[in-house]
Amino acid sequence: MADFRLRVTYAMSGRLVMLSHLEVARALERAVRRADLPYAVSQGFSPHMKQAFGAALPVGVGGTEEIFDVQLTEYVAPDKALDRLRAASAADLMPYKACYITIDVPAASVAYPFSTYRAVLAFDDEGFAGSADSSSSADSAPSDFGALAQRVASLRVPEPITVVRKKKEKVLVPSDFLVGAMQAQGDALEFTLEAKKTGSLRPDVLLEAMLEGTGLHAVSIMRIRQREKAGE
Repeated sequence: MADFRLRVTYAMSGRLVMLSHLEVARALERAVRRADLPYAVSQGFSPHMKQAFGAALPVGVGGTEEIFDVQLTEYVAPDKALDRLRAASAADLMPYKACYITIDVPAASVAYPFSTYRAVLAFDDEGFAGSADSSSSADSAPSDFGALAQRVASLRVPEPITVVRKKKEKVLVPSDFLVGAMQAQGDALEFTLEAKKTGSLRPDVLLEAMLEGTGLHAVSIMRIRQREKAGE
C-alpha cells in the first residue's frame, strides 16, 4: 500500500495558545478525521494515526508557521486536502498550506531546529490586555511608546540562567542557544533560538529572566519562523 506524506503548515493564535502540545496534537488529529482524509494507521495492539508534529511550543506561546505531517493511504490533491482541513479546523488553529514531501525529508519533529520568535512587550503598569496574536501596542500614547521602545532597546541577555525542571535546578547559558543578536523593533524583540540534541532554551524562560526587575512584561510571544539552517 502506497503512503503519501502530507505536510501541513498552520497558525496557532488567540486562546488556543494556552493548549499544551498534547492538546494541540489531539486537536489536529480530530481535524484530520473530520476532514475525512484517508489517513494511515500504525500496526499493533493500539493502532493510531500516523502523524508527526513540529517542535513543541510552551503553553502561552503561539506560532504563525507551525507544521505537522500526516501519512495518507491515497493521493488527495494538496489544495483539496487543505480545503477540507480548513473547513474542519478552529479559527485559531488554522491550516494555510499543504504539500507532499518525499521520504528523504526529515520528519516534522526534527525538521527545523532554528526558531525565530517575536515578543511584544509592555510596561507592567499598563492595563491593556494582550493576546498571542497581538502585533503592537499601537494604542499607547506616542510619548509612552517612545519610552517603551527605549526600554526595550536597553534590554540585555543575562548569563547564565538557572531553571527548574522536574524539581531539579539546571544552569543554562543563553549564548549557547541564541543565534545572532536580539533585534529591538519598537515595543518588540525578535530573536532566534537553536534547539540542540543536548537540550534547548524556551523563549518564555529567556524573556522571564531578561525582564526581571525591568518593569516590563511580555504581552505576547509568537514563533514567526522555523528553519533547517541558521540564516535561511
